[in-house]
Amino acid sequence: MGVQAMGLRKLRGALGLLAMGLVFWPGWVSAAELDGSQLSALWGVPFAGILLSIALVPLLAPFFWHHHFGKIAAAWALAFLLPFAVAFGPGLAAHSLVHALLAEYIPFILLLTALFTVSGGIYIKGNLHGSPALNTAILAIGAVLASLMGTTGASMLLIRPLIRANDNRRHKVHVVVFFIFIVSNVGGSLTPLGDPPLFLGFLKGVDFFWTLQHIWPDTLFLVGALLLLFYLLDSWYYRHREEIKPVDPTPDTPRLGFDGSVNFALLACVVGLVLMSGVWKPGVVFEVFGTEVGLPGLVRDAGLIAVTLISLKLTPGDVHENNQFSWGPMQEVAKLFAGIFLTIIPVIAMLKAGVNGPFGAVVAAVTNADGSPNPAMYFWATGVLSSFLDNAPTYLVFFNTAGGDPAVLMGSMATTLAAISAGAVFMGANTYIGNAPNLMVKAIAEDRGVKMPSFFGYMLWSVGILVPLFVAVTFLFFL
Repeated sequence: MGVQAMGLRKLRGALGLLAMGLVFWPGWVSAAELDGSQLSALWGVPFAGILLSIALVPLLAPFFWHHHFGKIAAAWALAFLLPFAVAFGPGLAAHSLVHALLAEYIPFILLLTALFTVSGGIYIKGNLHGSPALNTAILAIGAVLASLMGTTGASMLLIRPLIRANDNRRHKVHVVVFFIFIVSNVGGSLTPLGDPPLFLGFLKGVDFFWTLQHIWPDTLFLVGALLLLFYLLDSWYYRHREEIKPVDPTPDTPRLGFDGSVNFALLACVVGLVLMSGVWKPGVVFEVFGTEVGLPGLVRDAGLIAVTLISLKLTPGDVHENNQFSWGPMQEVAKLFAGIFLTIIPVIAMLKAGVNGPFGAVVAAVTNADGSPNPAMYFWATGVLSSFLDNAPTYLVFFNTAGGDPAVLMGSMATTLAAISAGAVFMGANTYIGNAPNLMVKAIAEDRGVKMPSFFGYMLWSVGILVPLFVAVTFLFFL
């Protein structure tokens, strides 16, 4: 418990030092919005650099990455921020930095921290036995929970009991792979709580229930198809004569139950806080160095911090121990996304410039000859980049490529916004690096003795199973 509290204090301390730096840095003044049409494409190099680092360094130099990923993220952030301040002045640099932090990064990371902490405080006890029907039921439950408590929260809650339920099975890799497909990605497509890209869209002004109203048919089709394929494959393995080990590694326990049940109430608080920030419109707005910060957002963020602290205080220590809870995954996400949210500033500005900006070719690729958006191209462009980079900033890129006006995107361009949202969430499952929970689930499975496929071995699964389904989604919903 002390270790977790210390980790959270470090995170809060870092944010506090950053805030003090913003206050006392000379030259902080309000500045005009950044004109992307005046920028060179070279300003996108730090953004590309940090995303390529995330994709490649863990594979090529895993030991170095494990010990220095925060320094790498900071180096790329400074590689953008310092030259930018020199070229355009500290005022514009300060305005851009504060906007990225207050309007996007801090709300984003506080929500992830709350979901990560609350889900890590719930331990599912009992020894289930992994039959095809039970495994399919757990995946279906996880798909629903993913949109209620986030793909990260649902993944951390269910992956350990699922692996424990199948510890007497000889074939377990397919169980974890389909878990990543369904629970860690596709299932989180219906609410802003589900997946980071949708929460960023919510912060940009997309209504909380918009994705539920517009993407549920796509999600239902995809989750249904994946559950059916999994059941057939798991049944085929289950019928093998030597599939079930003669001795179950986990002794039977009296009954199924939960430890740390107080966190279910805290989870409801998280949902309520996010809903409140979207529907409560008191009209009270504070301006911080040119960035407007609304009272609902401040109340939400303060509430998320309180929920996190209360969870750490009330959760019994043995629950965290049984869940092998640590701040390592959350610290990695916080440090990497700090770099991403800073380096993406010029990229978004250039994309906002449309055909007049350096990335006019990207805009042209997702635009029809008559100037109208092509939803199918938006689905695949967003999805392919989400597969190999990170789906949250990729969503932002194409959200702004489509104009960045939430009212227009939810109205006349609803199909385009649905394509961007679905591409970012669905195709994050294509690789281990497409979405944060993917690597977390892989690490937990390997720690429990499951020999997970390599980076490219996993892609054989995703290309063979997911890509044909994405083609079907394209024809059914975006053409």
